[in-house]
Amino acid sequence: MKNIDSYTHVRGESVYLDDIPLQAGTLFAALFDSPIAHGKIKSLNISEASMMPEVVKIFTTRDIPGENQIGGIIKDEELLADTQVHFCGMPVALVIANTDAAAKAAVKKIKMEVESLEIITDPRVAKEKGELIIPPRTFQLGDTVSAWKNCDYIFEGRTETNGQEHLYIETQGAYVLPQENGALKVFSSTQGPTAVQRTIAGVLGIAMNKVEVDTTRLGGGFGGKEDQATAWAVLCALAAHDLKRPVKYSLHRMEDMRMTGKRHPYSSDFKIGLNKDLKIIAYEATFYQNAGAAADLSPAVMERTLFHCTNTYFIPNVKATAYSCRTHLPPNTAFRGFGGPQGMFVIEAAIAKAAEHLKISATEIQQKNLLKSGDEFPYGQLAESEANECWNKAEADFQISKMQQDVADFNTSNTLFKKGIAVMPICFGISFTKTFMNQARSLVNVYTDGSVNISTAAVEMGQGVNTKMLQVAAKIFSISPGNIKVNSTNTYRIANTSPTAASAAADLNGKATALACEAILQRMKQVAAAELKTSVDDIKIKDGFVYSNESKTELSWEKLAMLTHVNKISLSELAHYTPPGIYFDATIEKGHPFSYHVYGTSVITVTVDCLRGTYEIDAVKVVHDFGQSMNKMVDIGQCEGGIVQGIGWMTMEELVYDKEGKLRSNALSTYKVPDVYAAPKEIMVEALETQKENAAIFQSKAVGEPPLMYGIGAYFAIRNAVLAFNPTAHLPFDAPMTPEKVLMGLHAQIE
Repeated sequence: MKNIDSYTHVRGESVYLDDIPLQAGTLFAALFDSPIAHGKIKSLNISEASMMPEVVKIFTTRDIPGENQIGGIIKDEELLADTQVHFCGMPVALVIANTDAAAKAAVKKIKMEVESLEIITDPRVAKEKGELIIPPRTFQLGDTVSAWKNCDYIFEGRTETNGQEHLYIETQGAYVLPQENGALKVFSSTQGPTAVQRTIAGVLGIAMNKVEVDTTRLGGGFGGKEDQATAWAVLCALAAHDLKRPVKYSLHRMEDMRMTGKRHPYSSDFKIGLNKDLKIIAYEATFYQNAGAAADLSPAVMERTLFHCTNTYFIPNVKATAYSCRTHLPPNTAFRGFGGPQGMFVIEAAIAKAAEHLKISATEIQQKNLLKSGDEFPYGQLAESEANECWNKAEADFQISKMQQDVADFNTSNTLFKKGIAVMPICFGISFTKTFMNQARSLVNVYTDGSVNISTAAVEMGQGVNTKMLQVAAKIFSISPGNIKVNSTNTYRIANTSPTAASAAADLNGKATALACEAILQRMKQVAAAELKTSVDDIKIKDGFVYSNESKTELSWEKLAMLTHVNKISLSELAHYTPPGIYFDATIEKGHPFSYHVYGTSVITVTVDCLRGTYEIDAVKVVHDFGQSMNKMVDIGQCEGGIVQGIGWMTMEELVYDKEGKLRSNALSTYKVPDVYAAPKEIMVEALETQKENAAIFQSKAVGEPPLMYGIGAYFAIRNAVLAFNPTAHLPFDAPMTPEKVLMGLHAQIE
């Protein structure tokens, strides 16, 4: 089944926020944001801006009727700066004008005097100064203190992983329409409609039932619209509520890049110990997370780093500690994998360092330490592992050993070009680790003509979740997909939603949809049984017709829908689903936080031009644990996109902030993302399909985030190619591996 949005996408008919027809009288917003990363506001002069043509009103903190607060997990982020600014790009004043151009022109006339304060951009410095978002957390297994004496080899090191700009095609934005009785209808490009609803209510001092948030689809999110979309909707709601006129704000790309948070940069330390059989006996890691100026989702991201600190390996003695460090950058936020990739990079760097010193391939260490079912994660959950199965299938399908030999042979016979190869096994947990968030509701309506309407909390952002919701109903009802429509995500239809994040949306909302469909189907079967004078157990619906005792009847799905209604039996159901068995006790950092894990193995080969420092990704070959994929086209598309996005993070996507906290890589001329020329020449995704029971919808495991981690292998493949050219190269574990870093490594310290 194809993605149901494909037809309108390619015709340019899909409706995004900026495509919504404007109501008469719509006003436009523009933001004056702080040019200084940290300081006390001495004065804010808006008088000249207020007198500009077409300007209707300029909002500051004094115009907020409720709380000046948009922090979700922690209440530490002001909507508009009051007495201090904490990062370049922090909202200070909101200009509302009759035209977009007039609003932007007025912003330039606002003057702010700031007394500069110390600016911190390094998380290690923030930690030393005690600037922490939350207290540090530690996950432990076994006893690392006593385990070191059992290690034959011990290696220590430091890693750096930079952030990553989400660069969703559709920038942040919102459009708010005043309704009668003081209510608001909010169109928001958000992954978390309820967060938008709740925060607007708090800022305006009104009840949540007066705020309707509606989201048809996003032009990409990747986590950047889970929490960060909220501010723009709240700003528009503030103005619309006050002025009683529609207000729209759709950010310019450079505004979006300047004012929004990114994937969290991390600075980390590791210590790894192995025995002579290359078994990892002990592992310690300390993570310094650069949270930015406010919490946003940093506590959850930090937690996910700890959950994934050992990747797909069993290590009997582990101690991992993480610090969420407050700096003067825009508050960083979730990004595909949200903390998991940062933790996984560190263990892979530790293995790479050990392998380099022992003069062996990292694959020898990786394979010997893969998780087996029954092994314990540092957080107490026992693995149901597919790690070895994925690795073994990759060896069988791709012949890893032969690929390694081919690379070695190429390097022997070539001087100015060198190839590199790396294997990247992954393990990623699926669930919200805040257990209460693992819940969803689905409203299914069957109409009297047999057509079906579905409303869930899942937000479609290109990942195909609407297609999967439709598939659930089509399969359970056994009717044509053409008879089913999936609605926009709306807080009046589905209340108290969890965000579409953590790769959990298809499972949670799909299971809720399945429960709703099954309840309706059972009632319809009872009506059919009464009509056909037979037992309910003898009734089946197949391909749009009722079957009785395996024989097709004249009673069609459409006729049965009308018959059910005539019999005064409900054709609607609102179902609630929460996955069983999930719990976590943060007081001891132990529990069963994930419904299941996704496994996989990728093999990445690269070619480096040793004169120029440039490189090409030759191939990415993957065995991925799909469970039993319910839509291979959608799932493989997610794998391919995630792989390239992960490679971009590890290679060319370099965020640059100066010491004053200003973003220097603030446009697509200075921030590079993979294009068709930078993408791998070959991406091959093979499915590890298993018949094992799992908690996924129709046994089809989540596929949104796990594939991004395969891209980490590109870093180590390039590193291996550089070392093949210059074995004495000093290559710190500093990602991304940009061409500049490659060039420096290639030609440094050659004797």
